[in-house]
Parts: sequence; C-alpha cells; structure tokens
Amino acid sequence: MKDSAKSRRGVALGVLLGCLVVAVTLLFVVGRTASPTDASPEAGFARDMSVHHAQAVEMSFIARDGSEDEALRQLAYDIIVTQTAQRGIFMGWLQQWGLNQSTERPVMAWMSGHGGHSVTPGASAAMPGMAGDDELKRLREATGKDQEILFLQLMIRHHEGGVQMGRGLLKLSDRDEVATMAQHIVDGQTGEIELMTDMLRQRGAQRLPSIL
Repeated sequence: MKDSAKSRRGVALGVLLGCLVVAVTLLFVVGRTASPTDASPEAGFARDMSVHHAQAVEMSFIARDGSEDEALRQLAYDIIVTQTAQRGIFMGWLQQWGLNQSTERPVMAWMSGHGGHSVTPGASAAMPGMAGDDELKRLREATGKDQEILFLQLMIRHHEGGVQMGRGLLKLSDRDEVATMAQHIVDGQTGEIELMTDMLRQRGAQRLPSIL
C-alpha cells in the first residue's frame, strides 16, 4: 500500500511538473508572439525611425542631384534605396501589429530614460541627429563642393542619431525581427559614417561634433 501511495504521488508530481512545463512554455510562446502595443518600444522605434529615414532620403536626393562626384552620388543612391526599403518594412510591421502609422504619443517617448539624444535647434522633429529647417535650407541652396561637404556633415550626424536609436531599441527589446533590423541599422550606418568621414577628409573638411 505504501509503495502504491508513493507511486501515485510520483505520478501526480510528474503530471504537475509536466503541467508547469507546458504552462511556462505557453507563456513564453505567447509572450514572444503577442503583437507589440501602441506604447511599446517596437512601435515607437518603427514610427520614429520611419520619420528619421524620410529625412535621410530627402537629403540624399538633394546631394545626388546636386553633385557630379560619382562616389558621393552612389552613396546618396544607396541611402535612398536602403532607407526607403526599411521604411516600408516599418510600416508593414505596424499594419501587421494592428497599429496606426502615427500616434499622439510624444516623439522618442519609447526611448525615454534609456540614453539621451541631442536635438538640433529648429529641427523638424525631436529625434537624435535630425537636421534643422535652416540646415536643410542651406543644403538646398549650396552648390558644388560646399553642398557635398554640408551633406556629408549633416548625414554623419544623422547616421549617429540612427545608431543611437538602434542601440536604444536593442536595450529595450529582443523581438527577433525588430532587434535584427536595429542591429542592421547600427552596423550599416556605422560603416557609412566611416566612409563619409573619409570623403570629408578628401575635401579638406571635418565632421561636426559627435552626438554619440
């Protein structure tokens, strides 16, 4: 009888442990697959980075159309293509998650308390590295080498802001597709910063003070 009781307790314990394992597994799976909320870092990153990318594309069109330097035109073209494609992915995520493309939440609220960011006076949005309205005006009006130098200076700072936002997301989220994109942005834009810094040296110019 004692052996039978022990056996029943062993079976019960096994069943209980099995249920706990299943429950923990389900919790993990549901937690990983549940769509991000409107206030989540993932949604904020997708929205803000989309706006951030839009300005990079705008500046790159100005530089591509205004320069005769093939290497700089190719860089501008690469930024246009890459960041336009990434913006499409961000918008696709929001649609997939059932969220609006825009929100009434403050810009960069998702990254609050997780690494400050610099805001250029007169910038169109309070995001790190964004060019101010006066800077965009100067870029449009500049010509030749002067425009190339200003573009490179502004885009380096813009990329530094993108890197900062990407690193911020990586601290706040491990959702696979978003974290992978953030790391890709960090790596890709870091590489382009090095390239643009070298282009500035070739033109006898230096970078603006770093915001990183």
